[in-house]
Amino acid sequence: MSELLIQNPKFDDRGLITTVVQDDETNEVLMVAQMSAESLAKTLQTGETWFWSRSRQELWHKGETSGATQRVVDIRLDCDGDALLVRVNPNGPACHTGERTCFFQGAQDVKPSRVEEKDGSTLKRADKRAESQVALVNVAAMDLGIRLQDLFKLIQERKDQRPEGSYTSYLFNSGLDKILKKVGEESAETIIAAKNADEGEGRKQLSAEISDLLYHLLVLMVECEVSLHDISAELSARAGKPANPKH
Repeated sequence: MSELLIQNPKFDDRGLITTVVQDDETNEVLMVAQMSAESLAKTLQTGETWFWSRSRQELWHKGETSGATQRVVDIRLDCDGDALLVRVNPNGPACHTGERTCFFQGAQDVKPSRVEEKDGSTLKRADKRAESQVALVNVAAMDLGIRLQDLFKLIQERKDQRPEGSYTSYLFNSGLDKILKKVGEESAETIIAAKNADEGEGRKQLSAEISDLLYHLLVLMVECEVSLHDISAELSARAGKPANPKH
């Protein structure tokens, strides 16, 4: 595993790769940093996170001085090979501010910056905040992709093994018509939830219904032997193309 990870990542022109650190127990994103080939190798060798500091231009062992080390549980490479997800058991806060995660500020907590023509520092700070918000969105998308991959794999295992008492096994045992019926029911429930999304717990309910719909769509994909790669390829092919009236 270590050799595969060292050989396959796509490091940028600075020899670095973006690394997302996630709490293995809570799934909370703790921080985003950069790894070099050397820091990745030391991470694999020691079982604790090592990164590359762009400001100091040197390796740094997370928690070496503070004691807030991170024990590595799993390392995954994303589909493009240019980002790592490191799942850890943290031994203290991840953020230098003392917060558990570096992402403790919501969008509503970030105050808009006043642009000063004579001093570019304010504008630079605004740019950095904007970049941070984009990075957070990318992290969330990456996390969702990993969850979908894990769920798709689990559904495939359920189809192959058919364990008793499993709802997924029940769907596969019932056949395509039953699966299609559930997709239809969940689609209708998602539409109803969307109509009520502005009421009280409406958005939370909508999220739940969308999650149910996604699950049943994954079951349908497995039943019909359509992979996540097939969907990704189709979406990539459509990117940047004019809208098709038929779709």
